[in-house]
Amino acid sequence: MRSKVCWLAILFVIPGLMLGGPAGPVSASDVIKVGAVQPITGRFAFAGGNISAGLKDALMMANEAGGIDGKKIEYIMEDGQYKLDVATAAFKRIMTRDNPLIMYGESTGLGKAMGPEIMNRYKILYSSTSFSGELADAKANPFVFVPGPTYADMFGILLKYIAQEKPGAKVAFFYSDTEFGKDPIPYAREMCKTLKLDLVAEAVAQVGAVDVTSQVLDLKRKNAEYVIFQGFVIAPVATVIKQCRDFGMKTKFMGTFWGTTKMLLDELGPLAEGYMGVNPYNFWWMEDVPMIQKIQTYTKKNYPDVKFRPNSYMQGFATGLIFVECLKRAAKAGDLTGEGLVKALQSIKDMDTGGLTAPLTWKDNKFPVAKIWKANVEKKIFEPASDWMTVE
Repeated sequence: MRSKVCWLAILFVIPGLMLGGPAGPVSASDVIKVGAVQPITGRFAFAGGNISAGLKDALMMANEAGGIDGKKIEYIMEDGQYKLDVATAAFKRIMTRDNPLIMYGESTGLGKAMGPEIMNRYKILYSSTSFSGELADAKANPFVFVPGPTYADMFGILLKYIAQEKPGAKVAFFYSDTEFGKDPIPYAREMCKTLKLDLVAEAVAQVGAVDVTSQVLDLKRKNAEYVIFQGFVIAPVATVIKQCRDFGMKTKFMGTFWGTTKMLLDELGPLAEGYMGVNPYNFWWMEDVPMIQKIQTYTKKNYPDVKFRPNSYMQGFATGLIFVECLKRAAKAGDLTGEGLVKALQSIKDMDTGGLTAPLTWKDNKFPVAKIWKANVEKKIFEPASDWMTVE
C-alpha cells in the first residue's frame, strides 16, 4: 500500500479537492497511473495476489518496451479484502490521492457500487476480476469493460456444448447466493429454452458451504445429467461431486472461469474425471504459446521462487495487455483521457495477445470468446475440449 504521495500528484489533486471533486486525468504527466483494488487478504486472497501480479507484470513489461509514448506506467494497488465497504473506500482513496487514468476492481459488487461515479464523476477506464453481464452493459457502464466473455456468455458456451453432445439433456445449475453466483442465471434459463435443454433443477448454496445434502438429493431426484457450477472456486464443489458419486450418479460437472482452476483439480483428485470448464485464457503449462513462454521467462527472471501462475494471474495479465493497447491507441490519437481510452477500447479488432487468448475484438464492452477445457486427472491439468467459441 502506498504511504507516500508524489509532489506532482499533490499539484493536481489538491486543486480538484478545493473545487469539490477530483481533478481530471493529467495527460501531460510523465507518468501514467493505473490503480487497482484487490483482495490481498480475506477469503479470496489466493486469487487477488495472483491477479494483481499478472496485471502489474503486463504493465511493467510495457514499461520495459518503452512505455506509452515515452511515459512510464505506475501501478498503484490497495487491499480491498473482498469487503465492499473496504474496497469502496480504497477505490475512492486512490482516485483522490493518485488520480489514475485507469482502475481495476476486485469484484462484481465493487463495479456495481462504483459504476455511477465512474460514469458521471471519475470518467476513467475500468475493468475488474468480474465477468458480470451488468458491468458489460455499455449504456449503463460506458467506461467499463469485461476482459473476456461474461458469465452469461460462459453459460451459453457450455450449454451449446451440452446441446451438441446430448440434445434435450437434463441440466441443473448450482450457484452461490451472491451477485457473483446469480449474475448469469436469468440468461442461462432462457438459453436452455432456446437450445431445448431440460432445466430440471437450480440449487443454491453459500460460498464455502459444508452441508449440501439437500441440494444433492434434489439433483438425484431430478436425475440431472449435467450440473454447471457458478459463483464458487472450490467449496462446496468438491463436496457436491463426491456426494453425487457416492449416490452412484453419472452426472457430468462443469464450471465457468473461477471453476476452471488447477487448484480445484488438486482438490478433486480422481473426482475430477470428466469435469469441464470455460476459460478465455491459455494456461501456464501450454509452453508452445508465445505469450506463455514470455510470461515464464519474465517470471523466472523476476520471481525465481515462483514455479507456477494460475488462471487468475492470466486474467490480470490479459487485462493489462488490453489496458496497454488502449493507452497506446489513445496516446497516438492525442487523447490520453478516460473518453479517449474508451474510444481506443472500442476500436480493438483482432488484437494479437501472443496466443494468450483468441485474437481479441471488442463487442458490447466485452471480448466474448473462450474455450471449453476438460480435466486430465493423471496430469492434473486442463486440456482443450473445443476450439475458441462464442455464444453466437
